[in-house]
Amino acid sequence: MTYPYHRPRRLRRLENLRRLVRETELAVKDLLWPLFVVEGERVRQPVESMPGVFRYSVDQLLGELEEAVELGLPGVLLFGVTDRKDPQGSEAWNREGVVPRAIRAIKARFPELVVAADVCLCPYTDHGHCGVVEEGRVLNDPTLPLLARAAVTYAEAGADLVAPSDMMDGRVRAIREALDAAGFQEVGIMAYSAKYASAFYGPFREAAESAPRFGDRRSYQMDPANAAEALWEVELDLEEGADIVMVKPALAYLDVIRQVKDAFGRPVAAYNVSGEYAMIKAAAKLGWLDEKAVVLEVLTAIKRAGADIIITYFAKEAARWLRR
Repeated sequence: MTYPYHRPRRLRRLENLRRLVRETELAVKDLLWPLFVVEGERVRQPVESMPGVFRYSVDQLLGELEEAVELGLPGVLLFGVTDRKDPQGSEAWNREGVVPRAIRAIKARFPELVVAADVCLCPYTDHGHCGVVEEGRVLNDPTLPLLARAAVTYAEAGADLVAPSDMMDGRVRAIREALDAAGFQEVGIMAYSAKYASAFYGPFREAAESAPRFGDRRSYQMDPANAAEALWEVELDLEEGADIVMVKPALAYLDVIRQVKDAFGRPVAAYNVSGEYAMIKAAAKLGWLDEKAVVLEVLTAIKRAGADIIITYFAKEAARWLRR
């Protein structure tokens, strides 16, 4: 036998050979599409810092979902955007609020589509924090019943999953108990378990109009330097009843996604967040990157790291590319 003895390139020679030995296969079924819903009718507002992303009124949202369903996207994650804000964030549990109305409309038109609803107070509080604030402090325990109330409201509207993103301690248990007591034992919880205090969220805060009016969220979101703490957070959420756990953001935390998957073997979601989206869009606009190639590479990397579900603003575009 001549040197070199081992030639990995043999299996790279043809596209069909490469396909036969491919270890990770990204599919449309892996993608969850995050959407921003606003009040009014015939509203389609572009988000300046996220080219290609819009805030939709419910009627416009339904039109957008026609193609998403045809492409085979399995579900959406809804975020409400409203001017109705107060210190408690009471619009979060308003049965006639924009998110419950969107859920009812989607389930009536597309009953097979999985609808997840983000559960947090920050889009609805006048201070922009994710919990009850007293003397400049975000209070944990008084926030829990409010989050639970919002989750039940979304379940009543027809949500299949509720997704608490607030990072209050004990909120998964509070929500699980409230859902069960209200007769919604089959509604699942997709918990933002390892949500980091990341610099990649800037464009989202513009889109959701949820930036804090004072301070920051480092007292309740995780330190980006920590990985072992993420495993602790995930373990606690699973003990409290989470059905799916999430790591957010995705790209700077691929190691955490892998550790969570290896440690627990439970369904893992990863959020390819607004800043990650905006960077690729900006570089592609300048001609510095091939957008399609980079997006599919990034999403494949997130799946390879261990994510079962990838929440991404690229969902619809990626679905088109994958279907072709």
